[in-house]
Amino acid sequence: MDLRRRYFIKKSLFLSGSLLLSPFSLLAGQKKYDRWIPAYEKLELEGKLAQRIKQAYALFEHCTLCPRNCGVNRQKGEKGFCRAPLKPVIFSYHPHFGEEMSLVGGKGSGTIFFSNCNLRCIFCQNWPISHEGRGKEIRDEDLADVMVHLQKMGCHNINLVTPTHVMPNILNATRMALKKGLHLPLVYNTSGYECLEILKILEGIVDIYMPDMKYMDTDKSAKYSGGAGDYPEMAKKAILEMHRQVGELKLDRQGIAIRGLMIRHLVMPNRVAGTEKFVKWMAEALPKSTYVNIMAQYRVEYKAYDYTEIARGITVQEFLEAMNWAEKVGLTNLDPQSVALKNFYHHHRTH
Repeated sequence: MDLRRRYFIKKSLFLSGSLLLSPFSLLAGQKKYDRWIPAYEKLELEGKLAQRIKQAYALFEHCTLCPRNCGVNRQKGEKGFCRAPLKPVIFSYHPHFGEEMSLVGGKGSGTIFFSNCNLRCIFCQNWPISHEGRGKEIRDEDLADVMVHLQKMGCHNINLVTPTHVMPNILNATRMALKKGLHLPLVYNTSGYECLEILKILEGIVDIYMPDMKYMDTDKSAKYSGGAGDYPEMAKKAILEMHRQVGELKLDRQGIAIRGLMIRHLVMPNRVAGTEKFVKWMAEALPKSTYVNIMAQYRVEYKAYDYTEIARGITVQEFLEAMNWAEKVGLTNLDPQSVALKNFYHHHRTH
């Protein structure tokens, strides 16, 4: 692809997304908020946040933070499937402009990349972080300072990437940061491999849940995500619980996400992700206006080269097929950038 074509695609996507996210469309059907405070601040005012942190930290003694249920004593330095120590390890933090537009806004999503992972997919794009655990071990107090620093930089939210195995640390740091003036929405950016019991601890703390729904078939999740054959079942239950807690996505007057559920689904080659089953489940189990991002950015990473059916990128036809399935079942709140990409491909094919 030459530079001129690349520039045209970039501009087309930007303009299409901008039109789709005009102030009028953003406010359509949205409730107006005169004053908004994050969920964790409300819980603190009710005197309940400290108890939730105590409840979460107790899990480190016999770790059941995720469906792996390793049962290791992380307080004594034992490590389970995720290989995480007691203290959080972060790889990086910065304003991120590659996320969904309602998270990015004008000044970026305040993204914190946590090292290690409870799922460890063999095609992970961040495998040096998730599989090898590269990063710096810090105290909860330092994590709180990172949150406040991202707020001072103007970020619209605190985006916690791969948070499951460090959830107690996050809760403790959030309370510390609140006392230092933190007032941004918390985005729980997860693989979707969660336990209901753990999510219930998070109720009233997390403002925005952003889970993946990676697979619909147990054989695929077992094969490509560390033997997690129960992934489809656990992720479905987790997403329904998340929706119960925060409801559909809500935006403020500037079109910035402040609360709700945002689901991501990565289209994979040879229908590995079960996209048709996924959109049908979405349409049946959740409101059809639930926000979902049908993602086209699969690329061959880490050990994916060793598996023939995922050892290539997706085709234009595979992405268009996925978007058509989503529209056919009546999903009405598809990510604007995905819609723009679909429109670009359609335009390119007909001209």
